[in-house]
Amino acid sequence: MFTFLHAADIHLDSPLKGLEVYPDAPLEQLRGAVRRAFDNLVELALEERVAFVLLSGDLYDGDWKDYNTGLYLINRLGRLREAGIPVFVVAGNHDAASQITRSLTLPDNCLLFSHKAPETYRLDDLGVAIHGQSFFSRTVDVDLTRAYPQGDSALFNIGLLHTSLTGRPGHDVYAPCNLDGLRSRNYQYWALGHVHKRELLHRDPWILYPGNLQGRHIGETGAKGCALVTVDESRVTDVEFRDLDVLRWARCAVAVDGCDREESLLEAVHRDLEQERRKADGRPLALRLVLQGTTALHGRLHERAGHWQQEIRALAAGLGDVWLEKVLFETRREGPAVEAFDDDSPFAALQELIDSYPFPSSRLCDLVPAFEPLRSRLPAELISDGNPFQPDDEVLETLRREVREMLSARLQKGGRNAH
Repeated sequence: MFTFLHAADIHLDSPLKGLEVYPDAPLEQLRGAVRRAFDNLVELALEERVAFVLLSGDLYDGDWKDYNTGLYLINRLGRLREAGIPVFVVAGNHDAASQITRSLTLPDNCLLFSHKAPETYRLDDLGVAIHGQSFFSRTVDVDLTRAYPQGDSALFNIGLLHTSLTGRPGHDVYAPCNLDGLRSRNYQYWALGHVHKRELLHRDPWILYPGNLQGRHIGETGAKGCALVTVDESRVTDVEFRDLDVLRWARCAVAVDGCDREESLLEAVHRDLEQERRKADGRPLALRLVLQGTTALHGRLHERAGHWQQEIRALAAGLGDVWLEKVLFETRREGPAVEAFDDDSPFAALQELIDSYPFPSSRLCDLVPAFEPLRSRLPAELISDGNPFQPDDEVLETLRREVREMLSARLQKGGRNAH
């Protein structure tokens, strides 16, 4: 019997995005989060005395800014070398041979698979064969597994692969393949990488994504870590996901139906913030808070959105390590959508224009020609995965709704004051 760790998508020294614009953000925790999560991986390997570690691509986040990234990695791999733990790595799209221009000699316990063709490493004392191939360029649009060798029936066979399979939401298609193709290789375990969400795709053979080690923005919520795999008599007997992240991202939807007083709404927010904090198991928590439901406070929320955001930030600050990435107001008013204006009023016409205007994302750069030159000069770490210069349809619909509700609240307040 032996155990091994399967991790992927480390993205060493990748910044965490979404909190840096706030003066109270935990900047030191943000800057070092990915490294500390990798430290946790090394510690887990040592504590469990695993036979080996598998890293299924995107060890780096692209070309290094300097050699500190490589020096850090060599130091941590050296700790595993001292314990006699080998590490097997395939390069993914972010650390493909065409992407990394700097290089340092890795410790001899770290084995990087060739990008030219599949290779096989045997661990004869364990009866294990590990098959894999690194990416040769950032974009790989062919099925690499077609060249992988058939599994040796006398060994426990592992396939190490960076792939999106037939496609995954939010991920570009790389090294496309399907489950039938993987199963046809007659391996007992497929250690996949590229998809940042944990996903068990098949048992016997076991095919899974462990997800990334550390969530880096609000699109990567929930627990992050690796898989601890137990093998006995050439069979996988247990797969256990272990949490290694040091800062947790979450989305929190607060139901405010029936809240007709500011105090009751803030109580509902505080209650749900407490629940999310407990789920983080003592980790700092970065939250996107969404207020949803029908409430008499709808108009006041949208009319004074800035004030309410600060009120909610104050609640979060009072809980300790809870940080708000964003606060969204998706509430509905009680009664008719528009109460103070007739169908032929200027406001009704303005609202109809907001609702009907197609506003394709490509028009943003047309409206303000300076956008694209500005974007090209921004450091990569300041641009989140959602491109602010070319937002998708969901982002634009949210913007329409926020503009509509803000105008409605302010214009109706002006109408009441006039009376």
